Amino acid sequence: MFSGVSEINLDAKGRMAMPTRYRERIADRCDGKMFVTVDPFDQCLTLHTLPEWEIVQQKLNSVPSFDPATRRLKRLVIGHASEVDMDGSGRLLLPAPLRDFAEIERRIVLLGQGNKFEIWSERLWHQTRDAYLDVSEGAGLVPNDLKTLSL
Repeated sequence: MFSGVSEINLDAKGRMAMPTRYRERIADRCDGKMFVTVDPFDQCLTLHTLPEWEIVQQKLNSVPSFDPATRRLKRLVIGHASEVDMDGSGRLLLPAPLRDFAEIERRIVLLGQGNKFEIWSERLWHQTRDAYLDVSEGAGLVPNDLKTLSL
């Protein structure tokens, strides 16, 4: 579905232009209707097509909120979710509170993650990516399930 790294400039209103290579797939899947929310584990945003967002929301809503960790996830992920519509020029408005959370100013990195995108401030993405590549930081650790994967 969605893969690759794109560096994008936000305009003065906080809109990002979706790279052309994704626009037709997004239009076909959800007529440009998407949801953006905070990532509860990293200081970035996640961007989902409407059908994918409905799956995420359904899974979160199906889990009882008795557990504090579950309540935390629901509050962060569902509570911060905003519907965003891709306009005729392929732009999406990223809400200011979400931009503040992710420390997004002008330059962003859009990272395809299969069924969704991650949106990072360019600075935080480069720091995170460099830490992932730094073997002394544990980048060489591979989960057992992935040890047979050949890239």
